[in-house]
Amino acid sequence: MFTTIPTIMTWTRIFAIPLIVGIFYLPESMAAQGEKNLIATVMFILFAATDWLDGFLARKLNQTSSFGAFLDPVADKFLVCACVLILVHLQRADVFVALIIIGREIAISALREWMAQIGASKSVAVHMIGKLKTVAQMVAIPFLLYDGVLFGFVDTHQWGVFLIWGAAVLTVWSMVYYLQKALPEIRARVR
Repeated sequence: MFTTIPTIMTWTRIFAIPLIVGIFYLPESMAAQGEKNLIATVMFILFAATDWLDGFLARKLNQTSSFGAFLDPVADKFLVCACVLILVHLQRADVFVALIIIGREIAISALREWMAQIGASKSVAVHMIGKLKTVAQMVAIPFLLYDGVLFGFVDTHQWGVFLIWGAAVLTVWSMVYYLQKALPEIRARVR
């Protein structure tokens, strides 16, 4: 359970966080800012790709587990939240965006835990809005980490800012959606 290939891949997303953060603390004599941006971007993309790959391998190798199902979203949230905080620190993302994204992750995780405890976890199952939010985040973050021009014409900062604000809107929308789905269960148990 703890040492299956999919679980090890999930752990790499957590262990990647200090590596990605550490890149930006390297002295300029070791790496220029553009090099730091590129290294962090490539690392984020590689580690974020393990999210898809570990789930695929778990199903393919018949190595799914309740621990893996728990750890996978936790690793995703840690990686995204850490990178959003890095972007705020580098002044590439707004603090308000970080508060929305991190606050939603905490709120929905708590809601899902509560719904699981009362046997109503299906009411807050992952929905397409949540998946769109994740895609927007997973494209915005590497664009903002790179913070330059790709292929001579794609301004990754401009696109990243647009996408991270789009992700923030989808974040609020998905949170409202999940709360609406959970509300009947909450009302039934609060009386």
